[in-house]
Amino acid sequence: MEKIRLIDIREEILSDNQNLANDIRNRLQDNRIFMLNLMSSPGSGKTSLIVETIRRLKDEFRIGVIEGDIDSLVDSEKIVAEGVPAVQLRTGGACHLDAPMIATALESMDLGSLDLVIIENVGNLVCPAEFDTGATKRAMILSVPEGDDKVLKYPLMFSVCDALVVNKIDYLGMSDFNQELLQERVRMLNRQIDIFAVSCRTGEGLDDWCHWLSREIMAYRNGG
Repeated sequence: MEKIRLIDIREEILSDNQNLANDIRNRLQDNRIFMLNLMSSPGSGKTSLIVETIRRLKDEFRIGVIEGDIDSLVDSEKIVAEGVPAVQLRTGGACHLDAPMIATALESMDLGSLDLVIIENVGNLVCPAEFDTGATKRAMILSVPEGDDKVLKYPLMFSVCDALVVNKIDYLGMSDFNQELLQERVRMLNRQIDIFAVSCRTGEGLDDWCHWLSREIMAYRNGG
């Protein structure tokens, strides 16, 4: 009987993705472009946060956006309305963006005219955490209506991110969301993570988030 050869497809896919992600990161570094991978579940406010970030930082940095969605151009239209170029990646069912998709998007962008690229990943707290996109930093959004227990259900997402944005804090008075408990749980997984409480509706906390992002970009551009 011939021996059976076992091929771990998932392991090979992740390895190939990682190699391309490293190539993307090196290319962006050569061009001094900072790329942020923004992840969250659907409806948490990714597009709203990106729009508010653009409004606060567009005079400081030249910004471009990569939008990932299973379908629709609605988010890209909101970005373009802010005077910022956007590339829409229609995944057709894929639940995450990976390095090959990002490489394709970057090929269609004028990188020489950009300082910051923001990736709006597909709404999902599982797969996007596993696939390196070549981003400089990774951030995630958790909205108050989702509850403070998501860190227990999706620990990898909270573990890999450099920043956590707790959005829709204007809903706190209508929920039992426990901010202190959330922070305690998150820091048990990731002691280095920066946490911001914001409301894209009222503007509360957005300056702190944007100051963090601005500092990270400048440190990156200065070789820090």
